[in-house]
Amino acid sequence: MKNIVKSALVAGALAVSSPAFATDIIVVSHGQANDAFWSVVKNGVSLAAEHTGANVDYRAPETFDMVAMSQLIDAAVNQEPDGLVVSIPDGDALGPSIQRAVEAGIPVISMNSGSDVAPGLGVTLHVGQSEYDAGEAAGKKLAEMGGKKAVCVNHEVGNVALDLRCEGFTKGFGGEVSVLPTSNDPAEIEAKVSAALSSDEDVDTVMALGASTAGEPTVAAAKASGRDVNVASFDLSANFLQSIVDGDAAFAIDQQQFLQGYLPVVFLANNAAYGLMPGGNVPSGPNLVTKDKAAQVIDLSAKGIR
Repeated sequence: MKNIVKSALVAGALAVSSPAFATDIIVVSHGQANDAFWSVVKNGVSLAAEHTGANVDYRAPETFDMVAMSQLIDAAVNQEPDGLVVSIPDGDALGPSIQRAVEAGIPVISMNSGSDVAPGLGVTLHVGQSEYDAGEAAGKKLAEMGGKKAVCVNHEVGNVALDLRCEGFTKGFGGEVSVLPTSNDPAEIEAKVSAALSSDEDVDTVMALGASTAGEPTVAAAKASGRDVNVASFDLSANFLQSIVDGDAAFAIDQQQFLQGYLPVVFLANNAAYGLMPGGNVPSGPNLVTKDKAAQVIDLSAKGIR
């Protein structure tokens, strides 16, 4: 945590000292339009643009679509920006487009997903968390809370990062785990989690992989079941944090996605101006937000910062 804060402070200091000059940076993410998580990432991107004076363009497909995303990356490369930020939910699908950017001499920073494949694609560094390790930590914590049989809700099938979260969770949990594939429609998620709980009374734990999309409807399903079910989620939302405060959820895993949007833009702007770049990856998470901490960050989550 200290290293993350230190990196943010250094980046902020550099951002303030950066002159306003014509630097063009393009950000391409896989964030779906209805996912509040990515609004926080965009807020970080916007503040970094303000701090550095860079011209920053944020782009994402409307749905989870790797073909569309690779086309967005190709279009960005054709514009020859001073820097490119990408998320990499599927290295096989996006790798060729990212490598074209690298071969064109465009500095590329990955954020959010893709830490495992980024080095092999020539990406300069990654800002994010190890999804597998975060999942494993969550699994261990829920096992310590008495969990024996769990469901891992995957709301974005095909996203390798979410697969890693479930795999890490399974390893850390140690008990029986089944993966429940869904869309990112909260109504569908609530219905499918309700069905999973009603069909197997031994399920005592549910791991969601996104707070607003999956965590909140999972809490609703668990409460409706009338059973004692431990619910946890990756990422934050004001409502899920309130569920933690109220005792309806166990914890959330915060990867600080605001920094995932903010820091890469700051790094690339300073690279264009001064040739400065951190020497390695920046871990923005994971941070476990439990009941004793949840109330402190509800307001910041509602404001689109946490």
